[in-house]
Amino acid sequence: MADRGVDLSGLPKEVRDQLAELDLELSEGDITQKGYEKKKAKLLAPYIPQIQNVDPHIQLTPPGPSADPTPSPDAGPSASSRHHRSHRSGGARDDRYRSDIHTEAVQAALAKHKEEKMALPMPTKRRSAFVQSPVDNCTPPDTSSASEDEGSLRRQAAVSAALVQSLQSPDYWINRSLQGSSTSSSASSTLSHGEPKSQNQSQNTGPPAPSALADVLAHTRLAENSSAPPDVTSTAQQDRGSRGDVPPVRGMSRGQSRASMMDTADGVPVNSRVSTKIQQLLNTLKRPKRPPLSEFFLDDAEEIVEVPRPDPSTPRPEGRQIIPVKGEPLGVVSNWPPALQAALARWGATQAKSPALTTLDNTGKPIYTLTYGKLWSRSLKLAYTLLNKLGTKSDPVLKPGDRVALVYPNNDPGMFWVAFYGCLLAEVIPVPIEVPLTRKDAGSQQIGFLLGSCGVGLALTSEVCLKGLPKTPNGEILQFKGWPRLKWVVTDTKYLTKPSKDWQPHIPTANTDTAYIEYKASKEGTVMGVAVSKISMLTHCQALTQACNYCEGETLVNVLDFKKDMGLWHGVLTSVMNRIHTISVPYAVMKACPLSWVQRVHIHKARVALVKCRDLHWAMMAHREQRDTNLASLRMLIVADGANPWSVSSCDAFLNVFQSHGLKPEVICPCASSPEALTVAIRRPGVRGAPLPARAILSMTGLSHGVIRVNTEDKNSALTVQDVGHVMPGALMCIVKPDGPPMLCKTDEIGEIVLNSRAGGTMYYGLPGVTKNTFEVIPVNSSGAPIGEIPFTRTGLLGFVGPGSLVFVVGKIEGLLTVSSRRHNADDLVATALAVEPVKTVYRGRIAVFSVTVFYDERIVIVAEQRPDASEEDSFQWMSRVLQAIDSIHQVGLYCLALVPANTLPKTPLGGIHVSETKQHFLEGSLHPCNILLCPHTCVTNMPKPRQKQPVGVGPASIMVGNLVAGKRIAQAAGRELGLIEDQDLVRKHQFLSEALQWRAQTDPDHVLYVLLNTKGVPVSTASCLQLHKRAEKVAAALMERGGINTGDNVVLLYPPGIDLISSFYGCLYAGCVPVTVRPPHPQNLAATLPTVRMIIDVSKAACILTTQLLMKILRSKEAAASVNIKTWPTIIDTDDLPRKRPPQLYKPPTPEMLAYLDFSVSTTGMLTGVKISHAAVSALCRSIKLQCELYSSRQVAICLDPYCGLGFVLWCLSSVYSGHQSILIPPMELESSLSLWLSTLSQYKIRDTFCSYSVMELCTKGLGTQTEILKARGVNLSCVRSCVVVAEERPRLALSQSFSKLFKDLGLSPRAVSTAFGSRVNLAICLQGTAGPDPSTVYVDMKSLRHDRVRLVEKGAPQSLPLMESGTILPGVRVIIVNPETRGPLGDSHLGEIWVSSPHSASGYYTIYGEESLQADHFNTRLSFGETHTLWARTGYLGFVRRTELLDASGDRHDALFVVGSLDETLELRGLRYHPIDIETSVSRAHRSIAESAVFTWTNLLVVVSELAGSEQEALDLVPLVTNVVLEEHHLIVGVVVIVDPGVIPINSRGEKQRMHLRDSFLADQLDPIYVAYNM
Repeated sequence: MADRGVDLSGLPKEVRDQLAELDLELSEGDITQKGYEKKKAKLLAPYIPQIQNVDPHIQLTPPGPSADPTPSPDAGPSASSRHHRSHRSGGARDDRYRSDIHTEAVQAALAKHKEEKMALPMPTKRRSAFVQSPVDNCTPPDTSSASEDEGSLRRQAAVSAALVQSLQSPDYWINRSLQGSSTSSSASSTLSHGEPKSQNQSQNTGPPAPSALADVLAHTRLAENSSAPPDVTSTAQQDRGSRGDVPPVRGMSRGQSRASMMDTADGVPVNSRVSTKIQQLLNTLKRPKRPPLSEFFLDDAEEIVEVPRPDPSTPRPEGRQIIPVKGEPLGVVSNWPPALQAALARWGATQAKSPALTTLDNTGKPIYTLTYGKLWSRSLKLAYTLLNKLGTKSDPVLKPGDRVALVYPNNDPGMFWVAFYGCLLAEVIPVPIEVPLTRKDAGSQQIGFLLGSCGVGLALTSEVCLKGLPKTPNGEILQFKGWPRLKWVVTDTKYLTKPSKDWQPHIPTANTDTAYIEYKASKEGTVMGVAVSKISMLTHCQALTQACNYCEGETLVNVLDFKKDMGLWHGVLTSVMNRIHTISVPYAVMKACPLSWVQRVHIHKARVALVKCRDLHWAMMAHREQRDTNLASLRMLIVADGANPWSVSSCDAFLNVFQSHGLKPEVICPCASSPEALTVAIRRPGVRGAPLPARAILSMTGLSHGVIRVNTEDKNSALTVQDVGHVMPGALMCIVKPDGPPMLCKTDEIGEIVLNSRAGGTMYYGLPGVTKNTFEVIPVNSSGAPIGEIPFTRTGLLGFVGPGSLVFVVGKIEGLLTVSSRRHNADDLVATALAVEPVKTVYRGRIAVFSVTVFYDERIVIVAEQRPDASEEDSFQWMSRVLQAIDSIHQVGLYCLALVPANTLPKTPLGGIHVSETKQHFLEGSLHPCNILLCPHTCVTNMPKPRQKQPVGVGPASIMVGNLVAGKRIAQAAGRELGLIEDQDLVRKHQFLSEALQWRAQTDPDHVLYVLLNTKGVPVSTASCLQLHKRAEKVAAALMERGGINTGDNVVLLYPPGIDLISSFYGCLYAGCVPVTVRPPHPQNLAATLPTVRMIIDVSKAACILTTQLLMKILRSKEAAASVNIKTWPTIIDTDDLPRKRPPQLYKPPTPEMLAYLDFSVSTTGMLTGVKISHAAVSALCRSIKLQCELYSSRQVAICLDPYCGLGFVLWCLSSVYSGHQSILIPPMELESSLSLWLSTLSQYKIRDTFCSYSVMELCTKGLGTQTEILKARGVNLSCVRSCVVVAEERPRLALSQSFSKLFKDLGLSPRAVSTAFGSRVNLAICLQGTAGPDPSTVYVDMKSLRHDRVRLVEKGAPQSLPLMESGTILPGVRVIIVNPETRGPLGDSHLGEIWVSSPHSASGYYTIYGEESLQADHFNTRLSFGETHTLWARTGYLGFVRRTELLDASGDRHDALFVVGSLDETLELRGLRYHPIDIETSVSRAHRSIAESAVFTWTNLLVVVSELAGSEQEALDLVPLVTNVVLEEHHLIVGVVVIVDPGVIPINSRGEKQRMHLRDSFLADQLDPIYVAYNM
């Protein structure tokens, strides 16, 4: 192996010999791994070129075979006894899958990847999370961790010699030594995975640092370096409601110099860990994928996933059609018994002393031998007891033909034999099952299904076993999950009755009645019972006797499970037929003493042994403990899982070691079996000296296309398989296509083996439907015509017939993974993963592979148990190397690779991994991985093509004509006319709100306008017209005196929600100032909320602040000084105890276009904007609301909103003064301490109209949902409520409104009452569901079309449909039109576009200091590019559409409904399509019950999903694949980064909207303290 450091071939011969010897010592276990490494390093030291300058990236090269010079602590109890126990070391690999050739191939493939280094970003994990469950590191192999079928073999760290030579290439040590110098600590590598280390810039091969960008960012840090942008995210959790609208500094006023802004949109702040990770991720994604499969994007049929075009170079089968293969005829032997029971009767009578069964204890010593006489007499007693002693004569519990469960542990074959033959003699049908250990055994529910489908009501067991079953507190046996009720019968001899003299069992000649039922688990995990008839059982025994040439009186050693499969067929049935002496070696013995079966063969001179690959492997590992064993007596070593493609190397290695102990090469007999067809093929024992059968070396690529090609080109991706001999005597075999109709394969094609034989299973008991498809298959030829009448049985094995009619098996149907129409075998993938030296990472080689269907294709998932002592780094390193290995050897991308803590995967009864249950856990999100890696970018190749935007060059005429031809209306709608109204004189005389208040104070001084409630619902302050006027005058006087204020100055009002805010507002109007309402800082969280206050004060250039005494103290406090400069506040006036003064005169604006107030608000994108509202706009808006809601003096309205901006402020402060109705004010923060305050107020005051926010509605839904009965008992009655309007600037939250309506329906709330309003920055109220209009309508639109900006209505429940609710009736005097945001031309009504609005109450512009007119004109005074070009419109920045409904409005015309879809600033442009974050978030929140809230944003075209975890931290990683799956399935997008955070981290503003940009800034600045960050490759 030529290598980076040392060329082995160039070493002197004696050094090479010493190295080989060293390798041998290691494989023999004569030297520890550490010693080996030391000696090897010493030998090679003189030949290592001295390297001074170290490549910084070696840290990323996948480390060699084992990943650290200090081996993982061996699992032996102590160093001294360690090498004696080498066969049990903890880091075991599962040697079913061991293949030296394969391991070499994997290493070679990985070496190829070394050149193209992968700088994969490591996931970020909070340190507190996932403390590994302490798994005892030194456990010797035991049931908990090892398996019979799928499970894992301990593989000592000392690998067998050949393997070591192929693996321990010196480059690995050299790399290691270099690596030591390049990484200072694991911490540095977590932070700087893939960043070049500074000292070796000269050799930097990593991703280029985004340097230009870094420079820019270095200059654009915040002006005041000390304070980062105000951070909402650190708010104390309990304070979610009052979290302050905090803009990042991005939203600084338009005029301020750009230098004080931080923009992370296209770059990476140098100091941010997150950003470097993302940069790495992007770099990995930029690397070209495999050539993309050709896909299409069909516009009409929306995006449909295209099936890839067939690749012309795909290998195709070229042979002729296969001819069925016949086994030799089944000979007739004169003394064969007419039934199996007859054979037992015969031996019991004639050979009573002959030994039938010897059982061993757990140390491997024989405990008892059951003779044929004893076996016969006990079985007879049991048969008699079952038929005559249970129940009464007239009403027996069991009748012949009933099914009975046999529940016996693996170390008690004697009891099982008696029970099995007892049942046969009684003619009841035994159903052997595993002993259930706990109520929650993996798959126990499925065993329950089996017992149910077989109609089992009785279970036989031994006394010892019964004692060990889990019991309820009062001693009854637990009712296992999904099991039918069972009666338990103990079959120990002392409880059996001797049959009466005249009783003889009925032994009929074998017929087609069922003899026994053997269970099998399908790929999906369902357990079915295969019924074997009496004739099949007998014929099968005869066929095995003939094939294996069994003779009377031979000795057989059985290591397999005697309850099913080969262990039952050879070790219990055929052995009795031939009076064979069986020595049963229980599984537990194999753990304590893996050589026990070899010793038994030696001691008893056994002729036949029945084993699995793992037994060969363990024996080989331990063989040095036994120098004098001799296996010359063996004539047949039957390898039960010889059909496993990876069995070849175990057989070879075993032969290698034991040939010197007398083992003959020709005795190794692999065989193939299936639960349905029983034995399919077995290699007959060979003749001494005859040549051994040849091996097939197949190309993996060919196999994945289902054809047989001898591997020539790339030896890395070859599969070596051995034959499993010839088909059974008397059987007929075909190979058919595994999917679709059972068409015969060609000779060079891989297919499913089907078998016709009298010796197979007859049906799935009780399941006629499934039986037909498996047991009654008639193969058809290429033209589709059946080839005959005879039915074949599907074996579930994939294979082909080789030269000389030898059968080769390459895999099983249940392990078949079909990814983009290529087939892969789960076992092959396990083998590849295990060949990537998992010693440091994988616990005892426990790996499960399965596929899940996501986005129209199967995706491969690998789950492995991680060793308790594995480091994060090693695990991640191993995972990324498995990806590379599987990619280069199998040419298939992995979707997900997960590591779970040791011993946590569900187990099969014998300790293997229960794959279907593991898959179930994965999909339910209950696997709890401790490490996970998703690679959707590489393996999802069937995405539709990104949409190419059409150029915008289409002229107006063609669009107009196009719309006319298509019969589309231009999408526009209008509220009713404002028209003349009765209090016209009021409008004419008092066109200013300040005048309206004075007029009311004169004409109706005692009318109460405002009532403020406290937490208990008690009015704490009220204001009549006169009181409000007087308070406003006091404020105006104070402003003029103390503030030295000039007309037109801005004044900040800093008040909690209440009446002081209202009086100060009118005080400002009286004094001629412009009020600016600002939410006060939160006293418990000044650091996050005060900077926003400061910013609004600075941006609005306020001359003075009006506030309360308490808030004034806070503004000047030490705590405040920590976050802002408190020396530069403008004048602060506290309005608590103002002297009774009147201003000299009240100001009256010269024109209605003068500014009335400024409305500042933080948008969801984090922009702080202030808009100018003129007096004319205030009057128009108040009048519009008065008309829509029919407000007048005798009305009462309840308001539970924040009064600082938008419609909330208008309703709280302005509307009552204009319309004269009474407003009952409920500050939303009071609801946090008294949830029912708002609802009980509605009931108490019999309120007809109420306004609230989504956050209030959510509080009530979540907090009071369960308490409706209590509220009812308190007399809360909501039947008075006629309209409950949610004030919002977003798409209506339909689900929340509906659940609110449903929950409080019991309190009399009318389902029609809840509706929504819509406003935006440019126009505070566009829609508001009033009293007159029709009920708001709901439509379902197709989400796929919406992404193309088209609106297609679909039926409720259609796939990909999205329900949208109308945003309320358009207010009087308002017109809206839907416009293409790019061309600015009007759209037809089937299009999604920007909502433009024209109305007398639109704002007059953004409040800017240096007056950037262009920007302002763009948003506030815009004309259409064609069509009706004279009207001035304001752009709302929201996307929506107009739909003409069937409903009629007040004037009798059809009603046009406006549907708001979302904010244009928030939309995500991905793959050329437009996505709304809320849609993706809705899907994400449905993905797992523990996701409390989620938010998405993009960063450098990666989609980032942030989810709040409401469950325990161990669930954090369960969310990653589920979130990725759901977004891929429902939105056809690949998630780039998944961030799991604590509840309450996603910032929410006062309106209950998520501030996603804010979240994004915190994420990039690494301020979220996430539980886990996964970077999806």
